[in-house]
Amino acid sequence: MNWLDQFLWVIFPYLCMVIFVGGHIYRYRHDQFNWTAKSSEFIEKKHLKLGSLMFHLGIIPVIGGHIAGLGIPKEWMEAIGVSDHLYHIGAMYIGSLFGFLTLGGMLLLTARRLTIRNVRKLSSASDIIVNLLLLFIVLMGMYSTIVTNVVDPAFDYRSTISVWFRNLFILRPDAGLMGTVPISFQIHILAGFFIFALWPFTRLVHVWSVPLNYVGRSYILYRKNRKQGM
Repeated sequence: MNWLDQFLWVIFPYLCMVIFVGGHIYRYRHDQFNWTAKSSEFIEKKHLKLGSLMFHLGIIPVIGGHIAGLGIPKEWMEAIGVSDHLYHIGAMYIGSLFGFLTLGGMLLLTARRLTIRNVRKLSSASDIIVNLLLLFIVLMGMYSTIVTNVVDPAFDYRSTISVWFRNLFILRPDAGLMGTVPISFQIHILAGFFIFALWPFTRLVHVWSVPLNYVGRSYILYRKNRKQGM
């Protein structure tokens, strides 16, 4: 094991997580007025509506699949009756379905931001970087799921990547677990951690601004100003 492995699979993930947490705290305390996403809906709505719908319908199950695959040990799955074969069928077919949905949404949203002039002019550099990076992450995830698993069917990420990932959170990192991981998975993971480091400094922070207060908020009453017609 060399210094590069230690940096990529021990130092870099922890560095990204520290920036993720610290960056959010700093931005919330010092930049709350910009804690939002600049809407471009008034410029172009058709592609935004379809792309956003596809992306959000796909990404939620994809995130759920990542949490299950990385966070739940293989032995626990088998204990509740989910065999290795059944798990991989679900990951391959169901995961690919929602992955393609997410990818289609990201392609539409990225093309919209880059090719529609007024949307591009409204976009900041970080907006474009986030779009391209998310698209790249999804592409590498789909490539790893479909192509790499077919080319290297013997590889089991639940005994390598998943164990390495869980060990990070119990402060027992083991870079050696990533030594046999295919390069496509490695790129997908590193890009994923990188976007977590960028998260606090981009429009992605609006994810945490869920308007829960709207549920119990009183209705806003609008009354016609009759004096204007006089």
